[in-house]
Amino acid sequence: MSAIISLLRPQQWLKNGFVLIGLIFSHGWADPDLVFAVGVGFVAFCLASSAVYVLNDYYDRAADAAHPTKRHRPIASGQVGLPQARALVAILFCGALGLPPAFGEWPVALAVACYLALNIAYTLCLKHKVLVDVFCVAAGFMLRLACGTYAVGIIPSRWMLLCSFMLTLFLGFAKRRAEIVAVPGGVLALEGSTRIVLRHYNAQLLDNLVAITASATLLTYGLYTVDAETAALHGTQHLVLTLPIVTFGVFRYLFLLYKGGSGEEPGRDLLADNQIRMAVLAWVIVVVLLVGT
Repeated sequence: MSAIISLLRPQQWLKNGFVLIGLIFSHGWADPDLVFAVGVGFVAFCLASSAVYVLNDYYDRAADAAHPTKRHRPIASGQVGLPQARALVAILFCGALGLPPAFGEWPVALAVACYLALNIAYTLCLKHKVLVDVFCVAAGFMLRLACGTYAVGIIPSRWMLLCSFMLTLFLGFAKRRAEIVAVPGGVLALEGSTRIVLRHYNAQLLDNLVAITASATLLTYGLYTVDAETAALHGTQHLVLTLPIVTFGVFRYLFLLYKGGSGEEPGRDLLADNQIRMAVLAWVIVVVLLVGT
């Protein structure tokens, strides 16, 4: 059972928090119908993302078995058999696609279906295309955001959309850089591995892409906090006070990335570092104090 749980990667469900963003920043938490619809979307995306992880590990099992750390994954190590993995993928796919319609949430079902289609294409082909691979990951996050906004009738801020897009690109390029640094023997040693695309990247290019997307993330978040529509919606012009907290969080993440202790698993890193956890907690407290009153 522990191998099955590990295969599902529940620690990565943190990423599905993007489904909740629209609900939180639109003050939709006061509407039980919206809360329920977004909750259905969150659960469906947890099932869908786990399905994608299992499917990816299934197709990458041979390359994972030759990797110094990925060889311990349940399928690559033989802890979970191939018939079990196929059955698990089928169950998760059916659950992810069947849950929203069961509650009449057809737009949510469409967002989940698009996410699954994108990630099937990613697993089979797109993850080997330079730059396209990271943009596919960002698109997956934007589909989560769309599920929690447009699919339930919430119109998100344009700056929120841009900030979310830049943030996911930032994390994606940071992940690629960490993977390159972690490869024993350099990028050329990746022949036949699950990250063949890394042979088309280099540290200098990724340094530039990380710097550009980090800067764009902070810029678009700052513009969101001072936007007139944001102030009118939340009844405060002081959300800009959260900008130093977000800036610290991004800089801390960069520090960990270049120190060599972060980046390969963003979800794990965000939960593991005490200072990032404190920054997230401080951000939540300040936001609640500013918009929750």
